[in-house]
Amino acid sequence: FLVGMELEPKVLWEMKTRLIGLGGLQVGLTTLFIASIALLFNQTIGVAITIGLIFTLSSTAIVLQTFNERSLNKTEGAKNAFSVLLFQDIAVIPMLALIPLLAIPELVEQGKALVASNQHEEVSLVAHLPGWAYGLVVIAAVSFVVIGGHFLSRPLFRFIAKSGLREMFTSTALLLVIWIAALMSLVGLSPALGTFLAGVVLANSDFKHELESHIEPFKGLFLGPYSF
Repeated sequence: FLVGMELEPKVLWEMKTRLIGLGGLQVGLTTLFIASIALLFNQTIGVAITIGLIFTLSSTAIVLQTFNERSLNKTEGAKNAFSVLLFQDIAVIPMLALIPLLAIPELVEQGKALVASNQHEEVSLVAHLPGWAYGLVVIAAVSFVVIGGHFLSRPLFRFIAKSGLREMFTSTALLLVIWIAALMSLVGLSPALGTFLAGVVLANSDFKHELESHIEPFKGLFLGPYSF
């Protein structure tokens, strides 16, 4: 969320060449390389591509935290790395739509059996949906985060700001991040991607600096589990 808050849509547009060039090159070449290795081990083309797509992804949270701890955020290498990480996060959406189409029937049946056996452990809104319906749910969830972040959050924070209660502003900001992360998990998307999109949408908000200052103290605490 904080990473998204630091990137206004204008900034994203300015880095489009680096984002698409470096990020697209990394995802494309890594997928091709890993899929080629999988084919050598007699995997089907669908499974090979799926394995390749999975291995193109990395943890944005861990990498950015490492850059921050070593004061490398402003270096050219860190900017290039961030472009690649950002492209990976965005590419998750089409990947999730593509992977079910690549799955062989045996894997589909195994996946359904696994979901059925774990129903009591995990709540999902898309577990039993067909591929086309799953895609529509994903698009609807992302659209809701983007549109809701633009039109609904501003009057909410304006009302809270008028109350003058700092604790209320902090709790609302934290609940916003947690709620979006939970929504993304329910539809099978990365929680980090959803909160990142919300941060980008709110980057032009009048309450940007207040949101950053209230959530910043919790950043290290929330990233703590990623370091283990």
